[in-house]
Parts: sequence; structure tokens; C-alpha cells
Amino acid sequence: MKILIVDDSPVMRQTIRSIVTTPEDETAECSDGASVVSVYNSFLPDWVLMDVKMSLTDGIQATRNLKAAHPDARVAIVTNYSDQEFREEARAAGADEYFLKDNLPAIRHQLERLS
Repeated sequence: MKILIVDDSPVMRQTIRSIVTTPEDETAECSDGASVVSVYNSFLPDWVLMDVKMSLTDGIQATRNLKAAHPDARVAIVTNYSDQEFREEARAAGADEYFLKDNLPAIRHQLERLS
């Protein structure tokens, strides 16, 4: 599986990579939502794991931008925010899934099930 990890925290990107991916996976990373579309264009991942809160372009806007450029892109929001408002904004932006960071081990299973 090819996975693009988008999070402004290098530590969190590494944590997600170590828990969610396997050695057989190909991964790429973005430190902000502003570069998602360009990295997606060159990497063509199966899944984009997108944080919500980032400095330049947040994950909701980055998801909108990505879905506008690639309607078939599969985006899973991976965040600490469980608020219904964030979930609704993510769905409206085109996110396919919404996961909380406190349950990273379950994400891999869900991605495999949905792929």
C-alpha cells in the first residue's frame, strides 16, 4: 500500500509511520497541507492520512484542494479532535474516514478493509 502522511509534527509523522505502515508499504510525508496536491501528483498514494490542525493550510482545506484536483483520492483524517463539528467539516471537504490519534493501531486494519 502507498500511504501519504500529512502532519506538521515530525514526531507524529514518525509515530504514524511506525504504527500504521508495514515494511512493504511505500510512504511519503508532507509537513503541511499546502504541499499535499503536489506530493500526491508525484506519489499517487492509495491513502492520504491527514491531520486537521496545521499551520499554513489545515487538513480540511487541504482535503478540499486534493479532492478538487483528484476526486478519487482517498483521505483519512487522523487527528486528536473528536468534535462532531470537525467530523462534519471533514466529510463535507471529501474525507473518506475520520480516525483519532489515540487509536492508531486500528487505522491499519480499517485501511486494509477499505482498500
